[in-house]
Amino acid sequence: MNTAEVLVAGLETEGVEYVFGLPGEENEATMFALRDSDVTFVPVRHEQGAAFMADVWGRLTGDAGVCLSTLGPGATNLLTGVADANLDKAPLVAVTGQGGLESLHKESHQTLDVVDMFGPVTKWNARISDSGVVHESVRKAFKTAEYEKPGATHLELPEDVAYDECDVRPMESRGRVRRPEPDVPSLDRVRELLADADRPIVIAGNGAVRTDASEELRTFVRDYDLPVTATYMGKGAVSDDDDHSLLTLDSGEHEEASDAIESADLVITVGYDIAEHDPADWNPSAETTIVHVDSEPAEVYEHYNPDVEVVSDISSAIRELNACCGEIDATFETDWYDDLRDHLLADVNPDHDEGDPFAVKTVLPVLREAMADDDVLLSDVGSHKMAIAQNFVTYEPNTCIVSNGLASMGISVPGGLAADLAVESNVVAATGDGGFMMNAAEIETATRIGCGYTILLFRDDEYRLITEEQLEHRGEHFGTEIGNPDFQTFAESFGIEAYRPDGWRELEDALTAAIPSNEMSLVEVVLE
Repeated sequence: MNTAEVLVAGLETEGVEYVFGLPGEENEATMFALRDSDVTFVPVRHEQGAAFMADVWGRLTGDAGVCLSTLGPGATNLLTGVADANLDKAPLVAVTGQGGLESLHKESHQTLDVVDMFGPVTKWNARISDSGVVHESVRKAFKTAEYEKPGATHLELPEDVAYDECDVRPMESRGRVRRPEPDVPSLDRVRELLADADRPIVIAGNGAVRTDASEELRTFVRDYDLPVTATYMGKGAVSDDDDHSLLTLDSGEHEEASDAIESADLVITVGYDIAEHDPADWNPSAETTIVHVDSEPAEVYEHYNPDVEVVSDISSAIRELNACCGEIDATFETDWYDDLRDHLLADVNPDHDEGDPFAVKTVLPVLREAMADDDVLLSDVGSHKMAIAQNFVTYEPNTCIVSNGLASMGISVPGGLAADLAVESNVVAATGDGGFMMNAAEIETATRIGCGYTILLFRDDEYRLITEEQLEHRGEHFGTEIGNPDFQTFAESFGIEAYRPDGWRELEDALTAAIPSNEMSLVEVVLE
């Protein structure tokens, strides 16, 4: 076998089902090794789309998604999606081609120091410059990408090395590295804090859904009457149908959850990443008593300086916290946050009259009604993302996917493809017109490989989130207006069903028809 064939055999050993990417001259050996393998190669229309597909696959399955590009511009196009996966803690392995080793010491056509470029946005990355280490490199890339906290890794394979014959064979894939059980002194300290608390509250972060901790967390908040609010990426860790849910933590339109935290005398964070939500929003005085439960120690930050850090497997930690509460016979009052929950629920279910114009906030209850509890909503980035994060009630973990570490526009259309491949449930990719046009070409990829999901396109002919921020800061806006094609005709040119509802009844009919259809479709919602 040559080096490229061993690399691809390693992908098979790791259980990889799909590789998303583009062919190039320098990855030709890898391409033909993929052809002869059990791995399905999905040719995409842009490398950024490939990286977003791998990103979303990783978030939904827990297994590293794989993306592939050639050297130079192919590799630079991957970069945003790789960085997104790394900050969103999604396991991803990127593979890039490169020119021959003899060309790397000098200026050469399309040659960049890709390994150096990927360094800041990956957990680990390396050039395979010796065929004898390819098996170790593949195993390390997947092991590093998938253990907590997961993220992105990268392998570069120069084209001459790719053809070298080698004696090594893929290393066997082992079970995931797991963090140990929580340490007893930390649990004892948490027990003391809980015994002294009157109004504790839980913040559920990305780690709560990523590590299958949601069942333990649901038991914890239910048994001891603890209110819980979720970050954008923690939505669904505790069902919003649960009376203990205060929906989503935000510092914008919905400040009730932040108000509840200010009223609390103990905050327990579960799988919380400060890259996703600045603790200064809910701990401005830096005086809140905090228990940090995560697989890694907390970042050092004035506004997030936990009194106790329980660093372990998150599910195990919450299970032990349940036992701690049982030992002190802890139950807590609910009156102090009941009114907040009632206010939040009223706000996320606004009334509308048939003649009212569409707004994202008022469309979301209609969308929620058309989706099953375990259907997946994938949000792009923009003003609609803020509304989805705050107003789309979520009942199951990993059913509302929001990019909020790097917060990358353009993720939803390619991400919807990966979600459709990864889950049995129906998938809706919600996007604004700005983000949609960044990777709309991946509709062709989706139709070519037989995917069926719904694109919910909010059209306002501007980068509205930036318009709103400029208006708030300066009272005027500049550089945010855009033009658009006829989206219905555009979608139909790909051979997919397209709807442009005129009124609320037509919107309900369109969503009800499109979402469960198992066909590609686009529903355009023209905003006021």
